[in-house]
Amino acid sequence: QVQLVESGGGLVQAGGSLRLSCVASGSTFSINSMGWYRQAPGKQRELVARIFRAGSTFYADSAKGRFTLSFDNAKNTVYLQMNSLKPEDTAVYVCNTGRNGIEYWGKGTLVTVSS
Repeated sequence: QVQLVESGGGLVQAGGSLRLSCVASGSTFSINSMGWYRQAPGKQRELVARIFRAGSTFYADSAKGRFTLSFDNAKNTVYLQMNSLKPEDTAVYVCNTGRNGIEYWGKGTLVTVSS
């Protein structure tokens, strides 16, 4: 029903920046929010940030002050601007949304931050 495709991951040095993109396609009507989760090896999956169509946002404590969400309604795309990256940010970042009570997940994009 909804397809999510992430992009923008890569390898950066500590202190660098990346911008992740998540494009939603398919039955995108009634989607009210899109979020980013991440999962590092040996770690639990955690919510990094979520943005709602109305414009409100949520950030995990680990992301506050460094990460910024934005949403392009015309493109059904959410962006996660990540600045001042730290090695502990290394993870697979996965896009998430929901529609009609069903959750959808992308395949993820790998972010690796080296020391």
